[in-house]
Amino acid sequence: MDYVVVKWLHIVSSTLLFGTGIGSAWYMLFATLSRDVRAVAVVTKNVVTADWLFTATTAVLQPATGFYMIHLAGYPLHSPWIMWSIALYILAGACWLPVVWLQIRMRDLAAQAVRADTPLPAQYWRYFKIWVALGVPAFAAFIAIFWLMVAKPM
Repeated sequence: MDYVVVKWLHIVSSTLLFGTGIGSAWYMLFATLSRDVRAVAVVTKNVVTADWLFTATTAVLQPATGFYMIHLAGYPLHSPWIMWSIALYILAGACWLPVVWLQIRMRDLAAQAVRADTPLPAQYWRYFKIWVALGVPAFAAFIAIFWLMVAKPM
């Protein structure tokens, strides 16, 4: 029974982690491309909040439940699919940490632009390009992890 409960927690937390990430990215991307400074300010504020509430908590829960399931199921930790999953998760995390910083800065720049009634500054657009560049490999890493979790190729 422990395994089923832990697996359920792992699946739910992965859904929240990926769903919040892709949903937040979608809204932030299209709010930014609209160039509507007020919309960007609202969306970036909500994206930062969602990152702390959902992404940060599930990012911790994923490895905890994953390693516990490995233990319960008796899988060798050195199995290639597990090693690749860990490496890809680390890659996604390495992309996410600077993205959090970028999103906070983008939120602050958008709020300043709203207060000053000006367009988004050039620095916002520089951060935005880096944000997109980091989001692509993180997204690809999670897609690959999902495949590895389902297929478990040996």
